[in-house]
Amino acid sequence: LRRPPRHGRGPLLLYVLDVMELPDPVLPQLPALLGPDVPAAGVLVVGNKVDLLPADCRGHLGRLRQRVAAACARAGLRGAALVDIRLVSAKTGYGIEGLVSRLQRSWKCAGDVYLLGATNSGKSTLFNTLLRSDYCKSRALDIIDRATVSPWPGTTLNLLKFPIINPTCDRIFRRQERLKEEATKTEDQLSSEEKKYLNQLKKQGYLVGEVGRTFQRQKSSAEIDFDPDMLSYSMDEDPIHPPKKHEEREEFTHNEVKDARWCFDTPGIVKEDCLLNLLTEKEVKLVLPSHAIVPRTYFLKPGMVLFLAALGRIDYLEGEKPAWFSVLASNLLPVHVTTLSNAEAIYEKHAAQEFLKVPMGGEERMKEFPPLVPQDITLKGIGTTEAVADIKLSSAGWVAVTAHAEEELLLRAYTPKGTALVVREPPLLPYISTIRGARIPGTPAYRTKKPPSFVENLRTMGSR
Repeated sequence: LRRPPRHGRGPLLLYVLDVMELPDPVLPQLPALLGPDVPAAGVLVVGNKVDLLPADCRGHLGRLRQRVAAACARAGLRGAALVDIRLVSAKTGYGIEGLVSRLQRSWKCAGDVYLLGATNSGKSTLFNTLLRSDYCKSRALDIIDRATVSPWPGTTLNLLKFPIINPTCDRIFRRQERLKEEATKTEDQLSSEEKKYLNQLKKQGYLVGEVGRTFQRQKSSAEIDFDPDMLSYSMDEDPIHPPKKHEEREEFTHNEVKDARWCFDTPGIVKEDCLLNLLTEKEVKLVLPSHAIVPRTYFLKPGMVLFLAALGRIDYLEGEKPAWFSVLASNLLPVHVTTLSNAEAIYEKHAAQEFLKVPMGGEERMKEFPPLVPQDITLKGIGTTEAVADIKLSSAGWVAVTAHAEEELLLRAYTPKGTALVVREPPLLPYISTIRGARIPGTPAYRTKKPPSFVENLRTMGSR
């Protein structure tokens, strides 16, 4: 990145940030990559995985963008160095067409683009999505290898790349015409295959958007080799098939790429103090959310304890009134509420067993797994509908705490030794406790409630 630029302009760093991981540990390292000898380089921060987060109130995406902007400012990214902040879902396609338009409008083909991001931020998924979008040269989709998408760190070992299409005036016009046409459609006007795919995405995320292509490569009609002798065999003979011809791998011509700008995918940056570094691949798949998170809210009194699997624990030690604890984590991770007097016995008995689920592997697994270590936290409530803070249990998820105004709470939170526990103020989704069903009689839990999905580039049925 610090080499003299090939085309007279420094590279654009497309930094992929998992919005659920704020405050992002890698963000402060980015300004150092923009060396003073690299002219006109910049960072475009892409807040990914917004599809997993429910809308706790109107305008929640604007608030999320403000949180990302504040994190960028604290990291020293501001002014000309910060090109833009975009919120997307690389998985469901939400915001991707807007990101492509932003890149084509401002960056054009001025310099190369590098995708950077921590492991599991969705960087390789974004690379694959851009590969099949209008950002990539139309013929490249048949030639470029896709990035490997895996929860396991270090799967992107090679520096994958694709050539960026030159956004000429004609291409931008034709692209805008396609986007306008698609925006007039409703779900009823989609084909059965498109509906099926859309419904699948809606089950996985709250925010969905289609990524299309304006410029398709024109494929020549296939030639059929006809051998009449192959049809003349007797009933007692089996037809003899000629050996299959070896298919030559397509390559770019010199003229196609001699002046091309490239979009590079890079290996993920491994985060320090991260819980995922302690887990097996099977455990990581349970911890990382793959579907829209359904918030789970609990009404806890002083002297009660909340377990998030065997990966985190929050004790409500002191307070005058009960408080609401909303868990935002993978739907596959169990949450268990008990009393302070029973907490140690439950952890000893059920850690690495099916009841608490993760980690898994029984007593032998727990011998190598680090113990939970505590951190005391004092919070003051601001109202019964607005959370005061998130207690982020490393990468396992977080718990938003909502308490009565001016109510002081003494909490003790636990995470495995060597992992980061963060008190996030202000919280990411401050009104999340309001997204709940009725209280389940005889328990501290409320019934779960999944908000509806939103499709970005389709008209709603009522707007016709």
